[in-house]
Amino acid sequence: MIVSIASGKGGTGKTTVAVNLALSVKNAVLLDCDVEEPNVHLFLHPKINEVKPVYVLTPQINEGLCDYCGKCSKFCEYNALFVSLEKIRVFSELCHSCGGCKIVCPLEAITERKRKIGTVKMGIAGNIELVYGELAVSEPMPIPVIKEVKRHVKDRKIVIVDSPPGTSCPMIESVYNSDYCILVAEPTPFGLHDLKITVEVLEKIGIPFGVVINRTEIGDRKTYDYCKRKEIPILLEIPFQRKIAELYSRGIPFINEMPEWRTRFQRLFTEIKERVKD
Repeated sequence: MIVSIASGKGGTGKTTVAVNLALSVKNAVLLDCDVEEPNVHLFLHPKINEVKPVYVLTPQINEGLCDYCGKCSKFCEYNALFVSLEKIRVFSELCHSCGGCKIVCPLEAITERKRKIGTVKMGIAGNIELVYGELAVSEPMPIPVIKEVKRHVKDRKIVIVDSPPGTSCPMIESVYNSDYCILVAEPTPFGLHDLKITVEVLEKIGIPFGVVINRTEIGDRKTYDYCKRKEIPILLEIPFQRKIAELYSRGIPFINEMPEWRTRFQRLFTEIKERVKD
């Protein structure tokens, strides 16, 4: 079963929920798909046993063959190619590696070369198998790295996916094909605003979901009212406690020092399994 953790905004507690949930179930595979800022490993301290580079294909022009007809540039939807009367320029960071420019070139002047955009690291932390990606500095497109991380989804395993914040393409790629999605929200006006957007996205792509409310003592009751009105289950509430915040700041999953929470996360997972069956 694949359970993804998402939210509409950063800092709501996705990683907190993902790490503590993974520690509460047996033999989980934890995928950190927030490749622009992965931080799950800071809490689990895995022993890394494999590092793989992530490459994308970008066009390479043989200007000895090119007659600057401009067909490649006209085809490219992302403006990754610029053609003048005597020069052609490739903007690799804009290329989406579709290969279309190579296909439309009438003189076969375009080949493809590999360009490294990040890495994927695999390791073990106790009984958790951890995989996380790191997008290279200045690279604008995390999707290829996220896809490489998700290649490690394993059948017959509990897979937990820590998604990037927001509701754009990286989040959608991360939660896609999940059996269930946990939305972490804060009971604040900003938290409610972004929760509504995320709910709309998940409804459109057809993934069942429930809400974990973090820092329950702050804000107001409007998030609860929204969930009740939309018949969205509230799966768990995590209080705004100093001890939890202190443990987080030290990189310690709070169930390690607050064992009563292990049982609560186990109940959370059991409820999700029942909802998936239904």
